[in-house]
Parts: sequence; C-alpha cells; structure tokens
Amino acid sequence: MAIQDKARRVTLYMGESDHQRGKALYMAVLELLKNEGAAGATVLRGLAGFGAGGRLHTAGIVDLAHDLPLRLEWVDTPEAVERLLPRIRRLADEALITVEEVEIVQHPPAGRADPLEQPTAAVMKRDPVAIRPDTPLAEIIRLLLEKESRSLPVVDDVGRAAGIITDGDLLRRVGLSARLDDPDALLARLAELRRRPETAAELMTRPVIAVGAGEPLRRAASLMVEKDLKRLPVIGEDGRLAGWVSRVDILRALARHRPAGDGEEEEEAVPTGTALTELMYRDVPTVPVDTPLEEILAAIERTRRRRVVVVNDRQQVVGLITDGDLLRRSRPGAQPGVLARLREILTGQPPSVRLPEAGQTAAELMTAPALTVRPETPLADALQLMLAHQIKRLPVVDAEGRLLGLLGRASLLRGLLQAGG
Repeated sequence: MAIQDKARRVTLYMGESDHQRGKALYMAVLELLKNEGAAGATVLRGLAGFGAGGRLHTAGIVDLAHDLPLRLEWVDTPEAVERLLPRIRRLADEALITVEEVEIVQHPPAGRADPLEQPTAAVMKRDPVAIRPDTPLAEIIRLLLEKESRSLPVVDDVGRAAGIITDGDLLRRVGLSARLDDPDALLARLAELRRRPETAAELMTRPVIAVGAGEPLRRAASLMVEKDLKRLPVIGEDGRLAGWVSRVDILRALARHRPAGDGEEEEEAVPTGTALTELMYRDVPTVPVDTPLEEILAAIERTRRRRVVVVNDRQQVVGLITDGDLLRRSRPGAQPGVLARLREILTGQPPSVRLPEAGQTAAELMTAPALTVRPETPLADALQLMLAHQIKRLPVVDAEGRLLGLLGRASLLRGLLQAGG
C-alpha cells in the first residue's frame, strides 16, 4: 500500500478455542491472507471479554490457557478486501467481522524495497490442488471445472513435480473443441472422452518449468515472460511441490509496493518508463455496436485472446465482450450454455446458465463503459487499474478515444521487468 492511501481495516472477533478443519481459526485466516498476498494481519489476545453467548472469559494467573477472546486485524487496499473478504467470511462463519475505512498516513520503509527481490515463497499460493500420473481424464476435467483452475500440477509418489496439465493441453491433445455456439457437438465429445483410458501421464507437459521457493520473484517473472507462461509450480528445498505462483500474484506484489510519491528523491518500486505503445498488441478484432450474436461469436473465435472491442461509428471504444461475458450476461434461451452443460455431465448438477438469445447485439452484451488508458499512462497506473477492476486487458486509445491496441497482463509484466532493469 502507498503512503496516504485510503484503505480498509477488517477486524475479526473470535475465541482461542475456535477451530476450522482441525486448525486454530486465527491461524487458518492468517494463512489464507498470506497465501493470497494480503498486505499483512495481526492477532491480539484479550485479557477478558464476553460475546453473544454471554459467557465471561478471563485470564487468571493459574489458567493462562483459558478460551480468551482474540482480535484479528487486517489492513489492506479496498480492492484486496473486496476480493478476499467473501472467502474470509466463509472460513470464519461464526466470527464477528467489521469493516471500516482508514487512511494510511505512514507505511514501513520495507514497503519500498524491490518487491522482485523477495523470495517467491513470500508470494506463492500454498497447498495447490495436484494430481497423480495415473489420474484419469474424466477426473482431470472434473477438477479443472470444480476448482475453477486453468492448470493442474502432476506429482509423483513423493510429491515431486512430474509434469503439468493446462486447459490448453486438454483442448489440443484430446481434440476437444470448445465452440460456444455448438454445445451439442461439445457435449457429445465430452461423453466420449469420459470413456477414454488416457491418464495424466499421457497428457501432461514435461519437463516442468518451475521456480525454487527461495529464488527471487524476479526469476519467476522472467521465466513467465520468456516462456509465455501464466503460472509456475514452486519447488521447495526438498525437491517437492511447495506452491504455485501466477502472473497476477506477481503483479499484485508489485502494486502493493508502490509508494505514493511525496518527493522526487523517493524511488518508485513500480517502474514507469516504458511506453504502452511498445507493449500493447495491435491485432485486436473490433465489432460495431449493432453486431448480432452470431458475428460476435465468430469474431471471438478467430482470436486466441477470446475477446472483441466494441466501437461506435467514429471508431471510438465503447465496450468489450469476452467469451466469459457471454456466459455472465446470458438469459433463458433455446440452448444451454457450455459451462452449465459441462457441469451437468461431469458433476451431475443441473444447468443454470444459457447462451444469450440470437437477437441480442453487441450493445446489449458488452461490458461498458470500457476502462481505457492513453499511450502516456505510466505502467504503475495501468497496473493499479487492471488489478482494482480485476481485468486482464486494457484498451489503449488516442486523444479521441479511438482504439490503438490492447495491453494485457503478460505485456505489462514484460514492461515492468524491462523498466526495472
């Protein structure tokens, strides 16, 4: 967080005896916050107190291990709180939780240290869902859907990383077509795949590109840029899988260490020197606001980035449409959506999502207004905007609002590495 930033303080009130999944609740909450890259949290132990149950808890000289009240405080950016608080509430469902606005007037100098020099273990997510080499194809598909993950590490009998499977691997290696406008063909293909004998050992990519838990975060970022990867397995000193670090984990780490300049002598932790026009890609499909659904689907499928920019008659950016938008904005229609039908086949859950109706246009389906940046926008500002709104790509526009290109997370990370040296 930056000095003099607006922030939010989340406070949880609980007892020492509160547990979740065999672990002290306060430790479970702290571990979740640490694994998800929260700015920091502290647990305070009370001398006495009582809660909704009316039972008075006190600490005497003899009985210091009594069930005393605890207060866990977590201060972070508003976007971090919005992202993580739902998970905290589910984990600590019996705790009293409050949220209040606070102002950061001073931040420890450690916040200005180069975030890319910290060990990867400080940023990684721990306890990733992993599979074995003999995991069957149907189980792999189920995990990718249920865990909402794009990748699964494959580990051997002693926990060493043996390979990795991504949703892209699945599409390429088993011939799975994911056309949004042809769910019947996809469903027939999936039904066939469930009967196939392939296992993770036959589908995974190897050797594994990984980073050591003790290696600097800069090494992980460089590997992602060099190999065009979105995430990396993290290997501990014992050679076993220790965690998982993604591109967005690194970007969040950079954003948290951005100082709010109150003098030229302060060094920016997030570099600002690379122009967005050097990082953006220009092969961006566009559609007019009155484009019908069928043409939107065709345009999305022609690009591997799975999105189109909606422009008006003056070629100004007015919105974006992704394949995810089509599912989120769907309404009852003739065809069940792909995601719902996949879940029905693999998990037995009934479909709850349907594709948009054929008569809908880009104006009805787009996310608007579109968040945009100008070519002169500093990298640090583009980073904050992307993370605050949880978006993967930003349109770069000229002074008249006309599209110049799209800035993605991969390009942004490459620019931050280049500018940082």
